[in-house]
Amino acid sequence: MVQRYLLLSLLLLFPLSGNAQTGITVEDAVRIALENNYQLKQAQNNIDLADMEVMSAYGDFLPSINGSFNGNQRVGQQFDPSSFTFGDLTIYSMSGGLSSSVPLFNGFRNINNLRRSETQRSFQGEQLERLRQNVIFTTASRFLQVVLNDELLTISRRNLSLSMQQLERIEAQVEVGARPMVDLLNQASVVANDELAVVQRENALTTSMAQLMRVMQDDSGTDYTLIMPDTDGLNLTPVNMDLNDLVRMALQSRSDLRAQMLAIERAEYDRAIVRATLLPSLNASFGINGSYSDQYRDPVTREPLGFSDQFFDRNVNRFLGFNVQIPLFNNLNRRTNYQQAQIAVKNSRLELENVRFQINEEVRQAYNDYISIVQELESTEKALAAAERAYETELQRYEVGASTLIELNQANANFVQAQSGRIQAVYNFVFQEKVLDFFLGRLTDQIEL
Repeated sequence: MVQRYLLLSLLLLFPLSGNAQTGITVEDAVRIALENNYQLKQAQNNIDLADMEVMSAYGDFLPSINGSFNGNQRVGQQFDPSSFTFGDLTIYSMSGGLSSSVPLFNGFRNINNLRRSETQRSFQGEQLERLRQNVIFTTASRFLQVVLNDELLTISRRNLSLSMQQLERIEAQVEVGARPMVDLLNQASVVANDELAVVQRENALTTSMAQLMRVMQDDSGTDYTLIMPDTDGLNLTPVNMDLNDLVRMALQSRSDLRAQMLAIERAEYDRAIVRATLLPSLNASFGINGSYSDQYRDPVTREPLGFSDQFFDRNVNRFLGFNVQIPLFNNLNRRTNYQQAQIAVKNSRLELENVRFQINEEVRQAYNDYISIVQELESTEKALAAAERAYETELQRYEVGASTLIELNQANANFVQAQSGRIQAVYNFVFQEKVLDFFLGRLTDQIEL
């Protein structure tokens, strides 16, 4: 039995290596996620679409130009201009021309539509920025979770290795009669529980790694190993912060708040565009037309005229005019649309207040969590030092027969729990700093741990 445990201990201390792995830092993971995230790609497509809408809005100020060309063949009883009689004829004719229309006044609809398009472009940009921060935050948090689970697995494996070594010593002592058989059975039970803890930690690590791969959206099949600064090298110095200053900073920096302000502005332009339909509109139009018929004759010589003489000379018409439209009654549809636009503006303003309250709540909660974790850092450091001393003392007492195996195992369990609590407090502190940056709206892809 001991030989089996010795082999398992060697596998834990020197795990078998499989395929070559690629080491990545948290910055690398964030970069990969930003490159692959489909939501970011969709948001960029929306910005490209908004750019096209801005160009289209500028084009609304330009005159519209249309060209036309028609060809006809008429067969049957028709008037013959050459003989001034009716007969069974086949007449070929063609006509074509250019026309243009220029909006002179449409209730400032073009101006408001342009401003609305520019606002929509800015709105999409702010949404893209917040989405980028969300991807960065999610990737960094899952990266830290993988590293934390890996550290907890290392602790569990180390504890299992020590339990196996203790089992070996107890078995040797039982064989010479220095220890009772019950100590061997109890230690074997402890080893079995430690093996289960290792399996559970391995499963947690595998799950968290799969979640990280999901947010990175990397389907290359690369086997990654995460590179994390040693916990001794992490900056665990708390930063003094004022809650009111943090709230003000968040209200100035959060892109989702700016996006909602732009949504209000966009709704106001939508209302102005709808209001333009209640006002008169004025358009100017002008154009030129030409026509040709194989039956057309010169009024003097009565000779047929060619296509060029007719289309570009004799049968040319020019026109210039304007059109005024005054909305009088449209089954109250325009008035209803305007009321709907007004309600949309009111709802957007209410949503802005909700976003402000949400930001205030998120920053306060993140601040309180940060203060709590700072206190947890101090307490876990003291608890770890005390638990380590207690375990070492209990181990010495057990070796000289002054303590029982149950007391030793309890001291060891407390030591392992203190180690786990300490490493979790360290990584929670690092993570909480990123939570604060995220809710303050200042998180960038330059993640520093």
